[in-house]
Amino acid sequence: MSQQDERPRVDKADLEWCHKSVQGVSRTFALTVDVLDEPMSSYICLGYLVCRIADTVEDASHIPPEEQADLLRTYDTVLAPDDETDAAEFVSSVEPYLPDEEAMTEDWAVVRDSPRVLRTFGSLPEDVQQAIVPPARELVQGMAEFVERYEDDGGLRIQTRGELEEYCYYAAGTVGNLITNLVTRHDVAADRRRRLYDTAEEFGLLLQLVNISKDVYDDYTAEDNVYLPAEWLRDAGVPQDAVIDEEHEDEAASVVRRTAEFAGSFLDDAQTYLETVPLRDGNTLEAWAIPFLLAVGTLRELLSRPEDALSSTGVKISRQEVFAVVSEMSASGNRESLDELRRAIATGPYHASLSNAD
Repeated sequence: MSQQDERPRVDKADLEWCHKSVQGVSRTFALTVDVLDEPMSSYICLGYLVCRIADTVEDASHIPPEEQADLLRTYDTVLAPDDETDAAEFVSSVEPYLPDEEAMTEDWAVVRDSPRVLRTFGSLPEDVQQAIVPPARELVQGMAEFVERYEDDGGLRIQTRGELEEYCYYAAGTVGNLITNLVTRHDVAADRRRRLYDTAEEFGLLLQLVNISKDVYDDYTAEDNVYLPAEWLRDAGVPQDAVIDEEHEDEAASVVRRTAEFAGSFLDDAQTYLETVPLRDGNTLEAWAIPFLLAVGTLRELLSRPEDALSSTGVKISRQEVFAVVSEMSASGNRESLDELRRAIATGPYHASLSNAD
């Protein structure tokens, strides 16, 4: 993204379109953007869309892996401050793989209209762009590396716990650093800053590992990706390409449980992050506590019925519980209540515990 002498003024229509686009591509992240105040709401909205463009390309099983990697590297040059490659060049490269209008999804509409996203992003304050671009580029470069690593397999086939953690760092740990860059742009005490960066990646890894644990069926059938490590599946006697076969359900479910337990190992650090993150420039506790608490609820369901992650049944918490968690955090949530809420949600559906209390 080439530097400009003058930063363009924010186009209100473009900014509104970006906010609407987040609502379409991720209901979970839309919750975060909705409970942030300005200007942080727009900063996170644009930062998320910049990363989501790459994520959509990386997940596209209809694009040959070699071409996927090329597209991601082109996109990386678009984001590079000292490179003249523009978003139109990226769109031209990706155009042969765009769905037609009838099949166009919200995700691909954002890719198609990436010049609009990046034009709006370019109108943000310079220090905001500088906070977002390095971790976003690290995410893009990491995705390209993984696509190339498994280009002969058609989709990703994670081999070890270490590689799983590496992938999750690129996909989400970088986003934790992006958020931290934004909230520490102004004066932050050295101890507090160190504690934030010590736990930012773990916050991202928690959320990504929960998604990997619950989305095994969709990841394999829709994207031809298997994130459950081959070494763990091998320990359970499950061929990686038979991960959703009924004959291996019990054994594969044990690996889902193992992955969920690995995700749970990051809960304490993620909570520390929430208890430390500065609340200014429109940043709010509920923006990050809500996905954290929903992850706690999803882990509860995963550990209860890990086999559901291996079929179209899927693993999710109810709309009633989501509403109860969002309402609680928005109305009265504070740092002191996080531990109590986490424990209550880990025990059972939060809306049910509220009803029982009544």
